[in-house]
Amino acid sequence: MNGASWRIRYGDGSTASGIVGTDNVTLGGLCIEGQAIELASKLSPQFTSGAGDGLLGLAFGHINTVKPKKVATPVEQMILQSDIPSSQELFTCYLGSWRDENDVDHGESFYTFGYIDEQVLSRCGVSEPHYVPIDPSKGFWQFSSPTATLNGETIQRPPGNTAIADTGTTLALVDDALCEKIYSTIPGAVYDKAHQGWTFPIGTKISDLPTLALAVGDKEFEVQKEDFGFAKCGAGMQYGGIQSRGKSEFDIFGDTWLKGVYAIFDQGKKRFGTVQRVEGMQNLAVPK
Repeated sequence: MNGASWRIRYGDGSTASGIVGTDNVTLGGLCIEGQAIELASKLSPQFTSGAGDGLLGLAFGHINTVKPKKVATPVEQMILQSDIPSSQELFTCYLGSWRDENDVDHGESFYTFGYIDEQVLSRCGVSEPHYVPIDPSKGFWQFSSPTATLNGETIQRPPGNTAIADTGTTLALVDDALCEKIYSTIPGAVYDKAHQGWTFPIGTKISDLPTLALAVGDKEFEVQKEDFGFAKCGAGMQYGGIQSRGKSEFDIFGDTWLKGVYAIFDQGKKRFGTVQRVEGMQNLAVPK
């Protein structure tokens, strides 16, 4: 695309920039012709050391940074080109984990485009996901999240609290008050200034980890206890999978939360669907 360029900066401070080309892209068996692809010529070091070949943006297209003219996302292009009925203008996300290799799903991760996996619904004991309207005005899958429940205690979130579901965020990020309440229930948990986050002892028993549920509209969905620990951070401690959202005005329900649900991103009907997954066991092993 002659003269087209882009530059993006992520929440952790990393950046990428470059030019724009086009190619045919196949997702879930559907070919998207002439899809705009952002080709990186400059990258922060953390991108060059990763195993992935790139990133697939699944937020809404009006926040992409392509200049001089914004481009449509792959999902938007797929809908336009394939004449997909509104009932199928969606994609779903099922994030697995190395911790779950002995579970029924063997820790498998997958996306579907155009349909909801009925086998997952059946395995979770539901016939229909819980849906909540989204506000896509900021480009995100953003919805109301008015409450949380911690060890049976309902906590009212800040007035008008919202959250976004974001597969590109590793942790779950909430306001400081809730973050402090969560870690106050875990023996030995401390805020580590060096790591700029909450940590707790490796070897913490499952019975010492809280039961936490976060609201999607008027229904709450639990964070799996096995996902409370994210990574070792030295001195017998592990970095928590739930951290502060800082100055952000909304929560970010990233992979820590998403690994406990089956998520439906319904682009056609502008709604977000959630199903609580059922795990046979909780594996508290800490990554190396």
